[in-house]
Amino acid sequence: MLFLTLFLGIILNMLGYIPPGNINLTVVQITITRGIRQALYFIGAFSAVEILFTFGVMRFVQWLSSEINLEGTIDIVMVLMFGVLGVLTWKSRKEMPKADYSKKDSIRYGMLLGVINPMQIPYWLFVGTYLISHEWIDIGYLSLTIFIIGSCIGAALALYGFARFAQYIQEKFALSSYIVNKSIALLFFALSAYHIVKITYIHWIK
Repeated sequence: MLFLTLFLGIILNMLGYIPPGNINLTVVQITITRGIRQALYFIGAFSAVEILFTFGVMRFVQWLSSEINLEGTIDIVMVLMFGVLGVLTWKSRKEMPKADYSKKDSIRYGMLLGVINPMQIPYWLFVGTYLISHEWIDIGYLSLTIFIIGSCIGAALALYGFARFAQYIQEKFALSSYIVNKSIALLFFALSAYHIVKITYIHWIK
């Protein structure tokens, strides 16, 4: 049973990081502009903080989903977050990558985004409620801890895959940091626009 719980944590969190979002796009950007080593520092720090993040969401998932309407708030946060990331990335599109980057900077950045990770909240509210209600996992400390360790491994594996893919693409097509930063900035703006349209539809059209 505990092995199944660990396996579920790995698979479900890997799936959660496949759609384009602030975390996997940031990993791609760091890999191409700073190198694979800095991306690995970022992934390690982010995955470590993911343990606390997932524990908090899963421990209170039923209460959160029944007592607080988070959907509108999360959409607003994501509009602002993607907008800010888009502006920062766009402004840095013409900057040449530095020869050396601090390991601490990548670790701090990973920890920061591990705490500010609103895209995963609705995902875990849905998945967590489903798993608990269908008794695939229980909320006892041992089972939940095993599940969260699995989710940490799953996040790290998914992001490592993005980092290796970005490294391969860079080597294959010799992408410049200008092209990468510009493309990622446009994706951030597109994700921000998507949530603006979603908020508009829900509150003024629907």
